[in-house]
Amino acid sequence: MQDEIPSKTKKKQEMHALQQLGAALVDLSAAHLEHMALPEELAQAVREARRMRSHEAKRRQVQLIGRLMRGIDPQPIRAQLAGVEGGSAQARASHQRMEHWRARLLQDDGALTEFAAMHPGADLQNLRAVLRNARKEQAAGKPPRATRELFRAIREAANE
Repeated sequence: MQDEIPSKTKKKQEMHALQQLGAALVDLSAAHLEHMALPEELAQAVREARRMRSHEAKRRQVQLIGRLMRGIDPQPIRAQLAGVEGGSAQARASHQRMEHWRARLLQDDGALTEFAAMHPGADLQNLRAVLRNARKEQAAGKPPRATRELFRAIREAANE
């Protein structure tokens, strides 16, 4: 019977975990917060906490957010937050694949043909121009502006 009733310590740990999750929601940008599927009362409490400047007031508001989160399932919120923060394994793997493609494209001329075959919706004309600029930039030892543009072009092609 004791196994069924959570201990006071366990309840406090869960409460603190929910408060930390609420604090992470407060730290999100407004754009990311709008894309989160939060209950209206919780979303309003998070927006209110974002406006507060007093440390003590914000601390109390985060406690309120933790209390509101006890009534909902926090797992979907944690999953959305992990996706937004890029903490998910899938997001990291996708980023690494794009970095790998950027390195291959910069080193190998034949890699562009392979990339085009894998991503038929890619804007090849733009990709060739950005790739040419990035190679010139590397040869001249300039800052990697075009290399970053190449990464963005790869990301756009991969997302289509």
